[in-house]
Amino acid sequence: MLLAGFSTFLFLLNLAMLLIAVVALFIAVTAREDAYRAADKQTKTFWLIVLGVTVAVNLLVPMLFLQIAGLVASIVFMVDVRPALQQVSGGKGRRRGGSSSDGPYGPYNGGR
Repeated sequence: MLLAGFSTFLFLLNLAMLLIAVVALFIAVTAREDAYRAADKQTKTFWLIVLGVTVAVNLLVPMLFLQIAGLVASIVFMVDVRPALQQVSGGKGRRRGGSSSDGPYGPYNGGR
């Protein structure tokens, strides 16, 4: 019974690592190439290769230390690169309304 519970835990852990890697790969694919350069991060090709290998390792190779290395790469992408790409690309989803002339304290009216 203990072994069955442990194998279920490992399955869920592998599934979570795969899900994080797939989401990170999807975000990397949909981001613009010039946003990577503007954010001063590695190139889009670099991240596509790293995250693609991570997804492949999670699907094909059941070696925990390789999966953990891929998880670290996915977390670095999600925590460091993704926010920088969003900031450079205009911060998708960060705007809550208002006009383009709104400042941090309300609308800017040109000093009138």
